[in-house]
Amino acid sequence: MKRFIIERQIPDAQDLTEAQLAGIAQTSNATVDSLGVPYRWITSYVAGDKIYCIHEADDEAAVREHARRGGFPADVVSVVANEFGPQTAEPAP
Repeated sequence: MKRFIIERQIPDAQDLTEAQLAGIAQTSNATVDSLGVPYRWITSYVAGDKIYCIHEADDEAAVREHARRGGFPADVVSVVANEFGPQTAEPAP
């Protein structure tokens, strides 16, 4: 599966309560279960008026179908080309 970053524009997202976030998570989980294709929600980050989600799927169409069925915006869907972090600075043995 490919890894995707999804940018969702949601006004006042930073003000969503724990209960509201739990409700969104429940909807997302149920939607994942309904897709009938390999799909995995990894995590999401709330920042200002946006929520950034990391999902794994075979293609962008599945990501967009998850958004449509769940009633979530998917303003930008980008496939992750590569990942790196602090450990990347060290050469592999």
